[in-house]
Amino acid sequence: MQQRDKLKPILFSIIKHSSKEELKEQIPKDVVAGIVVAVVALPLSIALGIASGVSPEQGLYTAIVAGFLIAFLGGSRVQISGPTAAFATIVAGIVATDGMEGLIAATIIAGIMLIFMGLFKLGALIRFVPFTITTGFTAGIAVTLTIGQLKDFFGLAYPPGTATVETTEKLAALAGNFSTVNGQACLVGVVCLAVLFLWPRVTERVPSSLMALLAGIALVSGLGLDVSTIGDLYVIDSALPTFHMPHLSLELFRDQFANGVTIAILAAIESLLSCVVADSMISGHHRANMELVAQGVGNIASVLFGGIPATGAIARTAANVKAGGRTPIAGMVHALVLIAVLAFLMPYAALIPMPTIAAILLYVAYGMSGWRNFAHLCRTASKGAVATLVLTFALTIVFDLVVAIGVGMLITVVLFMKMVSEETEVKGWKYYCDENSEVTHLRELPKSVRVYEINGPMFFGMTERIADISVKDFTRYLIIRMRGVPSLDATGMNALENLYDYCSANGVSLIFSHVNEQPMKTMRRAGFVDLVGEEHFRSCIDDAIAHARELLAAEEDTENLMKTRG
Repeated sequence: MQQRDKLKPILFSIIKHSSKEELKEQIPKDVVAGIVVAVVALPLSIALGIASGVSPEQGLYTAIVAGFLIAFLGGSRVQISGPTAAFATIVAGIVATDGMEGLIAATIIAGIMLIFMGLFKLGALIRFVPFTITTGFTAGIAVTLTIGQLKDFFGLAYPPGTATVETTEKLAALAGNFSTVNGQACLVGVVCLAVLFLWPRVTERVPSSLMALLAGIALVSGLGLDVSTIGDLYVIDSALPTFHMPHLSLELFRDQFANGVTIAILAAIESLLSCVVADSMISGHHRANMELVAQGVGNIASVLFGGIPATGAIARTAANVKAGGRTPIAGMVHALVLIAVLAFLMPYAALIPMPTIAAILLYVAYGMSGWRNFAHLCRTASKGAVATLVLTFALTIVFDLVVAIGVGMLITVVLFMKMVSEETEVKGWKYYCDENSEVTHLRELPKSVRVYEINGPMFFGMTERIADISVKDFTRYLIIRMRGVPSLDATGMNALENLYDYCSANGVSLIFSHVNEQPMKTMRRAGFVDLVGEEHFRSCIDDAIAHARELLAAEEDTENLMKTRG
């Protein structure tokens, strides 16, 4: 029953477990929070739509459709979803090379993957993505976003046909055409950037991005500056989002599979990281698997209604919490308010200067870069962790997110295995006495009994150490103490089987002491317990030594009897 509840939208859980008085008190607060978040989301959605290579209203479509559905179905009380900076460069690249149909196919693939990730309860796996990797690719995305906005910030003019899909192409175009810089555009961009950074010191009640929009419009319209606006580059459409089923083919889905994987991975990581941040702000706990299902449904619906990929937005989620939002109603209200803005105020978006849009996105990139965390890791982390961080960062910029995360995870796994293998030790006893042992006296071993102790997990990264175990000519019993072995894998099991063969060839019997639950299950499954003999598995080291003494005594009695008969 509890497992099924984890795959139910959290909105239904709140309604079910809250009294009418609690709901009456909270709903007005959520409505106010939803309006505040809509004000925050409005300029960001427009800016991120443009940065993604689509029209301004498509950014709003995303915030409306995905924002409403993910809030309604999601696994977080306060998560606000919509277009994010993390997706901007990825989406722009897909749109530039494969058009909207390619983006729709890739997002549908991503949505289906997210739904299955939730249904198969893979939400918990996201926690295995190391902090170094998330910091590295987030900083890399911030850099690519920054590079993409410099053209509009400086008002540069590129010759027709200039390739600006890849980050390296954007840098080459910037360098080759920087002589076309527009001083008036720079002025607007700098003023808007200053407003974005300084306005929060005046008040946080009015979003700095909204004030930057007003400042940019006032400068260009009031002073008649020669600066491109949204209206100069786009035809503004205030129509509400409508369902559209594009022509999709199996070949298109096959071609877009890699892009779909990229979108799914990023959506899962970003949304669940946002949920974790939100949990810390409200002392709550999100349902990761239901959130993934909601993200999948929201993304599929978003592109079918003219939008782009969406995920949880940390800044908008934080604004929701600060404004008093505590239930998914706030996210749903934010989407409804944006519908009203789209229907009645969208034509005024034509007045927004492009340098203002660039300034807003540069501010977003600065916020998401996490440069303080990046610098802190470079100063304090191990060399391997820093190498993973820097390589993930560089690969995100030069290649793409999947390559960056794949290589980063590979390096992390190798470093982890190396670290764990170094912690695992196999040592033979000369004598043993420590205050934490089962007994406090010094153990006296018969000469023909040898003891080795293994500490740490037995996995494929350390099995060569088992080969260090040796016996003497006079050794009759070898005790393997395993109280410090928490886990045993197939390769470790094979190493123990080889040890058994080595001992058998030398006339030595194996005795195991204090084998923990998981290693014991592995040994039973492999038939190793039956091979060695159930009686040779003892509960503690003293029992194992006593068992060896009994066996030796029995052998001596047998030998004496044979001599007597002889």
